[in-house]
Amino acid sequence: MGLTFRKSFRILPGVRLNINRASWSVTLGGRSGPHHTISSTGRRTTSWNLPGPFGYRSSRRRGDR
Repeated sequence: MGLTFRKSFRILPGVRLNINRASWSVTLGGRSGPHHTISSTGRRTTSWNLPGPFGYRSSRRRGDR
């Protein structure tokens, strides 16, 4: 089993810096409602948590249209 590294820091209310072994990302938004994640690898993700097992997630890579 391989080792993993992941750390998340709260910079400001609603802003988190996430660091792992291969990249870093910034997440904007709170727990409920929409939040946007921008990664150093070029991935941009928009997520919206809804009550229960429902949720929305859309992801794009740099250069995708």
